Amino acid sequence: MKFAAFDTSTEWCSVALWLDGEVAGIEERAGHGHSERVLPMLDRLAAAAGVALGSLEAVAFGAGPGAFTGLRIACGVAQGIALARGIPAIGISTLEAMAEEAAGTARRARVVACLDARMGEVYYSALEKNGMRWREVLPAQCVAPASVQVPQGEGWAGCGNGFAAYGNLRGSLGLDNVIPDIHPTAIAVARLAAPRLAAGEGVDAALAVPCYVRDKIALTEAERNSP
Repeated sequence: MKFAAFDTSTEWCSVALWLDGEVAGIEERAGHGHSERVLPMLDRLAAAAGVALGSLEAVAFGAGPGAFTGLRIACGVAQGIALARGIPAIGISTLEAMAEEAAGTARRARVVACLDARMGEVYYSALEKNGMRWREVLPAQCVAPASVQVPQGEGWAGCGNGFAAYGNLRGSLGLDNVIPDIHPTAIAVARLAAPRLAAGEGVDAALAVPCYVRDKIALTEAERNSP
């Protein structure tokens, strides 16, 4: 199977190609320039691999949670490609993609993925790997850092910029291994999407939507000015 994968949920713009079991990817710090970079990056990656984009059989994207605009960009690009080519699309949790990245770095099968959500909150989930898939022990949610929990049991590692933004999290959760610079990548999205696409879990472009977790995108003026 050949498919493209995208993640634009953070400041990183990340693109990958899955080519019959092999994956290649590139990423750049994009700031607010994801929409200008993502398709040219795909073109560069495809050219380097000698792959015609018309041969793609599916498309995957980081569905969230993450930056609202970034999630819409990745979803919109995936929908456009899928619709134009009549191929399936699939959204992958960005927290799950972070856990997949952390598993490769920390060699842990139990990961608390924590992403800075701004406004004094974090997105987080506790995930445990079972075979080729991750299982949510605690579902994705948006909470104040003080409300983040670690499930019972040993061997939990932490990852994500939520731990950098709120430095006391590591100690309060009792985690002995935290990797704050882990972020969602298109390569991780592709690895997670491959078995699901092979199992027929891809959907029509119109049904591929972001998972925001939190609906609120900014504080009100009163909230910003409150002590």
